[in-house]
Amino acid sequence: MAPDPRDLFKSRDEFDLTSGDVGPPLLYLSLPIVVTNLLQTAYNLADTFWIGQYSTEALAAISFAFPMVFLIISLGMGLAVAGSILVAQYTGADEGAEAEYAASQTVGFAALVSVVVGAVAYFSVGDVLALLGPEPDVLPLATAYMEIISLGIFFMFGFLVFISLMRGYGDTITPMLVMLGSVVLNIILDPILIFGWGPFPQWGIEGAAIATIFTRGLALVVGLWIMVSGRRGVRIRPRDVVPDPAYGRRLLRIGVPASVEGTGQAVAINLLMFIVGTFSTPVVAAFGIGVRVFSVIFLPAIAVARGVETMAGQNIGAGNYDRAALTAGVAARTTFVVLAAAGVVTYLFADPIVGLFTDDAEVIEVGATFLRYVAPSFGFIGIMRSYNGGFRGAGKTLTAAAIAVTMLGGIRLPIAWVASGPMGPAGVWISFLISNVLGAVIAYLWYRRGTWRSSETPDPRVADVVDDPADD
Repeated sequence: MAPDPRDLFKSRDEFDLTSGDVGPPLLYLSLPIVVTNLLQTAYNLADTFWIGQYSTEALAAISFAFPMVFLIISLGMGLAVAGSILVAQYTGADEGAEAEYAASQTVGFAALVSVVVGAVAYFSVGDVLALLGPEPDVLPLATAYMEIISLGIFFMFGFLVFISLMRGYGDTITPMLVMLGSVVLNIILDPILIFGWGPFPQWGIEGAAIATIFTRGLALVVGLWIMVSGRRGVRIRPRDVVPDPAYGRRLLRIGVPASVEGTGQAVAINLLMFIVGTFSTPVVAAFGIGVRVFSVIFLPAIAVARGVETMAGQNIGAGNYDRAALTAGVAARTTFVVLAAAGVVTYLFADPIVGLFTDDAEVIEVGATFLRYVAPSFGFIGIMRSYNGGFRGAGKTLTAAAIAVTMLGGIRLPIAWVASGPMGPAGVWISFLISNVLGAVIAYLWYRRGTWRSSETPDPRVADVVDDPADD
């Protein structure tokens, strides 16, 4: 008898995040996030696959553009994280009206920020990309792609906020279903717009950008309708969307460190591109493929970290600090085992994995080497992300940011910069291995300090709990 999918994907009404065993609710919360993130990554993988069939130069252009997309999105990521944390904590404290107001304000400020960021990005992407050192035939392609993406930042920000707010409430199924529809449409549009099938002209790399923006925009419309109607998850009220400066300051207190974390990661990737860009186009293309492969393999860790963020937030709101800490510990052990196993598979099958994206023999050889260097450290990524999810859920976004920035800016980049001289591309590859391991060690040691109480806890029953600033 075939298993019932409902046994794996359960709604928030079917489990309690603040009592009982930790494992089952974390699984039910995280599994739809895995699927959602897998679908979201499918956007990038579809672009990489079809553009790889189009030309190696276009594939290299995507390798330069992807870190910039991450950087731009990271600037608004803090608002989404702040909104998710507040919604989770208010939900755990059984303060429904406050959760709705937090969600509405998050949407309003996200819309404002996205317009500003998109405008700045549109007029600056060409100059920034030029600093990364792409070859002359690659720069125009990367610039054209990024200009279109910049014009659609409003849609990308908005959909990210929808996913985050629903997750904070505990509903991870609805965003998964909306993402599924948008990804299917994107996969259909990609080859049509890139190669000019049917009545459409051949837009090349710009066609991939148009497909992404169009489908994200459509998904945002659906997401807004769901939240305004209040049919599923947290509800937003149009009258509360108008930005309130006082509430904005609260969002900033939580969101800025989260933006620093995401922006720090994005800046690190862009600086790594500066180092990788000193090598040949096949090395750049291989690096781009490797980063995309990591984005798929690390999906379980990312999803579980988001699940931990929600569970920790709701338990902090309910005053269950020990349960919040326990959730992070269980998640860290589980993701270590899962990703370590994925590392073994990646090491053994590195060549065919890279070969899925290109038939260029040199790119396959370099990309497979990259994967084999990093694969032994996959499990440690799960540890770091799980503990950071717990810190964010407790409102300690500064702690999570400090760990991530130290891992990337203090460990990975210096090693890559120094080692790439005598070792070539292998110096960059080994920087991933070392930084992943040390990042996990730092996160675990910080977790062991037990600093789970947060001044951002909204429940009036525990509102007098204030952290010692030294904890962060």
